[in-house]
Amino acid sequence: QVQLVESGGGLVQAGGSLRLSCAASVRTFSSYQMGWFRQAPGKEREFVAAIKWSDSSPYYADSVKGRFTISRDKAENTVYLQMNSLKPEDTAVYTCATRMGPYSRYDYWGQGTQVTVSS
Repeated sequence: QVQLVESGGGLVQAGGSLRLSCAASVRTFSSYQMGWFRQAPGKEREFVAAIKWSDSSPYYADSVKGRFTISRDKAENTVYLQMNSLKPEDTAVYTCATRMGPYSRYDYWGQGTQVTVSS
């Protein structure tokens, strides 16, 4: 199975930045797309960003467009989420996930990393 491990979360002041990492623990990583999701207390999980593994084509939720940047390192089987201009409403548990095809569901999920933005 694919194992995803997130890191890089923490406490940051509004306007600050954080860089999240998601490492895939697999010898030969096969993925069509990796995505970042987040869930705040009392809220539903929402999509944040995704990246196609082969050519790094990105997709962003409108709420983070222009502030967040998703990228990947194929050699390290790692996807990153650079978060700039953070707002208190960005506070959530951020989780990475992967799907194996363009019509597949996100079937593999990491444990999540907490991001807290103070005002």
